[in-house]
Amino acid sequence: MRIATYNVNGINARLNILLRWLKEDKPDAVCVQELKCADSAFPSRELEKAGYGAVWQGQKSWNGVAILARGQQPHVTRRGLPGDPKDSQSRYVEAAVSGVLIGCLYVPNGNPAPGPKFNYKIRWFNRLKNYASELLELDVPTVLVGDFNVIPTVLDVYKPERWMDDALFRPEVRKAYADLITQGWTDAVRHLHPDERIYTFWKYWRNSFARDAGLRIDHLLLSPAMARGLKTASVRRGPRSWEHTSDHAPVMIEIDNPMEGNSDD
Repeated sequence: MRIATYNVNGINARLNILLRWLKEDKPDAVCVQELKCADSAFPSRELEKAGYGAVWQGQKSWNGVAILARGQQPHVTRRGLPGDPKDSQSRYVEAAVSGVLIGCLYVPNGNPAPGPKFNYKIRWFNRLKNYASELLELDVPTVLVGDFNVIPTVLDVYKPERWMDDALFRPEVRKAYADLITQGWTDAVRHLHPDERIYTFWKYWRNSFARDAGLRIDHLLLSPAMARGLKTASVRRGPRSWEHTSDHAPVMIEIDNPMEGNSDD
C-alpha cells in the first residue's frame, strides 16, 4: 500500500499538478493539505475521473484538508480535531481506507512567535497529542499524515541557525513533536533514513529548490502495527520542479497493510 502526503498550496490552482502526479506515482491514499477552497469548490469530479474517491474539510481561502483513495471511497470517521468545539479552522479529517485509519492534518504555522498564533499552535498540538494517544489505545493500523509545520531536528533544515526563532523550529514545537514520537509513533522517513538531509519544502525565492535549501516539515507517523510493515519512504521531488507548482513536494511510503497481508500493490 502506498500512502502519501502533499501540501498542494491551493488545490484548484494546482489541480493539473496534482492530477499529473497522481497519474505518475499512483498512490493508494493521499493526504492533501492547504486546499484553500470552500467545500462546494472542491474538485471531486475531476479526482473521480482520475480514479480517486475523496473526503474533505474545506475552508474558503485558507487551510483545508482532504483524503484521496485510489479506486474506492474513503469512509469518514472524523472531521475536526477534538478538544475545542469553538475551533473553526479546517485542519483535520480522518477516514478509513483499506482497513487503515488515516488522519490527515495541517498543523498551524504559528508565526509570528511569540504571539497569539503561536499560542494557538501549541494548544492545537496539545489537542493532537491527546487524541493521538487515544488512537494508539485503539490498537488498529493508524497513520497520522500531513504538514506538521515542525522541523524536528537540525538535520531537517538548511542553515538551522536562521530558524531558531521561527515557530516551526522553536523548542516548544520540537518538544511537542518529540512527545508524539515518544507515545509510540514512528516517523517513517527518519526511521528509514536516520542520517540523511531530506527536505519536503523549499521557499519560492532565492532559487531555494535548485540549491536544496529546504526544510522537512511534512511527516508520516505510523502506529506500531503499521511501522512493522514499512518498506520505503521517499520525497517525490519531481513535482516541486514543475511550473506553477506547490512549494512542497509529495512524500510517499510503501507499506505492507496488516489488514490485507503482504502485497506488491
